[in-house]
Amino acid sequence: MQIGIVGLGRMGANMARRLMRAGHEVVGFDRDAKNVQALAKDGAASASSLKDLAGKLKKPRAVWMMVPSGAPTEGTAVELGQLLEPGDAVIDGGNSYYKDSVRRGQSLKAKGIFYLDAGTSGGVWGAERGYCLMIGGEKEAVLRLDPIFKALAPGQAAAPKTPGADKLGGTAQEGYLHCGPSGAGHFVKMVHNGVEYGLMQAYAEGFDILKTAQDSKLPPEMRYQIPVAEVAELWRRGSVVGSWLLDLTAMAMAEDKDLSEYTGYVQDSGEGRWTVEAALAQAAPAPVLSAALYARFRSREEHTFGEKVLSAMREKFGGHAEKSSNRADGL
Repeated sequence: MQIGIVGLGRMGANMARRLMRAGHEVVGFDRDAKNVQALAKDGAASASSLKDLAGKLKKPRAVWMMVPSGAPTEGTAVELGQLLEPGDAVIDGGNSYYKDSVRRGQSLKAKGIFYLDAGTSGGVWGAERGYCLMIGGEKEAVLRLDPIFKALAPGQAAAPKTPGADKLGGTAQEGYLHCGPSGAGHFVKMVHNGVEYGLMQAYAEGFDILKTAQDSKLPPEMRYQIPVAEVAELWRRGSVVGSWLLDLTAMAMAEDKDLSEYTGYVQDSGEGRWTVEAALAQAAPAPVLSAALYARFRSREEHTFGEKVLSAMREKFGGHAEKSSNRADGL
């Protein structure tokens, strides 16, 4: 298939390359011409503007947005709504607020344009590992774009087969799923990221307890010099707490067992807050996810080894580097 990709940063460019390796044709556009040029060297067609991109796509057209949530996504969606025609499709692969996706879907539907919200997980490793895709929008458009989703997704080989999963049918075992109407994809991705906060916080607190077991305030006979980096590696093998997040944590500690390059200043990118807000609206108890969010707020005041673990995980899976100013001023 042919698809336009708007936003050729970390994720967008990698997704484009994965699609091209699968035989799809990509037309790329980014506000930064250097990003467009870099992708063109790998075989993508280039566009100098959204108008140029729309003109280079065959009808019915499909444009995948991988731009920051908020104003950049809003502006791009509005402009595409003016350039595209009935039957065309816009896919938002960023971390947009699901209520915004519902609104944009309704707005573009009035023009006959499909709007799909595709929550995308995979971070900087997705080009090789594939992307877990949580899709919302009209079924007609989802089915038409199935070859694109299938090429981006990890496939069944990414995880051992779950006994009984065949009874569920659908595409979940391939690593992508139509979750429901407009907004459903971003709603599922929002909760996914909220869960991620909780998992990361659990690992961070556990490793912090191991690290501080050497505290001089403890009785000598209960004071341990735990090789924390080796424990992380140990838990990857046969433990019930094994996961990709643990793999990345072990990688970070193998590179620097004290995580001295991290300050422990941990950002939150919005989805954790939105998840807690949704829990409140639905009266659904979420004490772990709420606590994990508040822990990130607290990390900006003082820092523990556990917060360095959190920061290291964020950088490893998503390339979320700490702000350079944080490192410079010792925050």
